[in-house]
Amino acid sequence: MSEVVSNKKSKTPIIMFIVFVLPVVLAYLALTFDWFNKGSTNKGELLATPLDMSSLVAQREPLWRLLFVMPQECADECENALYSINQIWVALGKESDRVEPLVLAHQKSHIMDSTDTQRYPNIKVLKVDERNVNNLFKDESADGIFIADTLGNVILKYPVKQQQDDAIQQSRDILADLRKLLKLSRIG
Repeated sequence: MSEVVSNKKSKTPIIMFIVFVLPVVLAYLALTFDWFNKGSTNKGELLATPLDMSSLVAQREPLWRLLFVMPQECADECENALYSINQIWVALGKESDRVEPLVLAHQKSHIMDSTDTQRYPNIKVLKVDERNVNNLFKDESADGIFIADTLGNVILKYPVKQQQDDAIQQSRDILADLRKLLKLSRIG
């Protein structure tokens, strides 16, 4: 009988080690060797420092914005971006009143004609000075689709896709991120 008690006493430290120390060691190794996804759920590129566009939209209603800067020539990428922004806004459904699809156009930008406005009736065009656009995107490339919060901070960037299938998939990613933001936000 004393052998049974002594055998139990010798197993106790091993069991204690397995229960308390082993999970800590495994967690440390998982963090050190990146064995898991670190919890980032956004599909776009989170800008390290938000771009401040509050001066451009100071007179506008505080809404979330899907933002696109119109290039000099509207090629396939531009058409895909406009199509994506329009479709995302439509797909938001009852939440669409909280989001404004906005295109920034300056003096050298391609001019959206009546055909474009008929194809994309939900997109608003804001004519701004080219210096304002350059000041906004001084450290960041302006080609892309951006999400801006209600305070005028541009926070997420998505590259513009040349192929329409890629642009449609990216639209789903933008829509998913925007829905998360709208769900977590009570403003706008």
